[in-house]
Amino acid sequence: MVCGLLLYINSHLLYKNATCRVIPPPLHLSQVKAGPRDGDDWIKRMKEEYTALIAYQKFNKEAGNEWFTIESNKTGTRWTGKVWTYHEQLRYEFDLEFDLPVRGYQFGILVAYPGTPPELALPELDGKTEKMYRGGKICLDSHFRPLWARNVPHFGIAHAMALGMGPWLAVEIPSLVALGRIKHADDAK
Repeated sequence: MVCGLLLYINSHLLYKNATCRVIPPPLHLSQVKAGPRDGDDWIKRMKEEYTALIAYQKFNKEAGNEWFTIESNKTGTRWTGKVWTYHEQLRYEFDLEFDLPVRGYQFGILVAYPGTPPELALPELDGKTEKMYRGGKICLDSHFRPLWARNVPHFGIAHAMALGMGPWLAVEIPSLVALGRIKHADDAK
């Protein structure tokens, strides 16, 4: 039986738990269902978000597997940072940015965080892969969005990074390198 084993996907550590479900390293689950327009509840939610991100980063650092940095604006609605992955012993680093969906309609449906996951973007890769939308937003529709929908309001930004961005980088960057669509910084000079 393969349950209980550690899985490494291009240096991104995942576990298989006793029920054979792949789960990320210990990520805190949020309890507060609040978005940026929800006043004091949003402040409570942001505390939960930061708690989860700090714990996840600490876990990654201790495992020698740190792969992103991230920070938000004062209101917690705009996030920026860096993500990186290794392929053939070379580090590929990209700018990360995203806005949390505050309120709006998409296809006639009200969308707002945390009911809707953030659209993580790597602007440098815009137009280099079919698994990306305009503006460098990575495609998470078929795999991550259903998982997010089943876990509202418990999933947050740390989950989007661990279960969305991490696996996307692990799959797409080696493919983009093999296709010659991106080059390592040393090769580009």
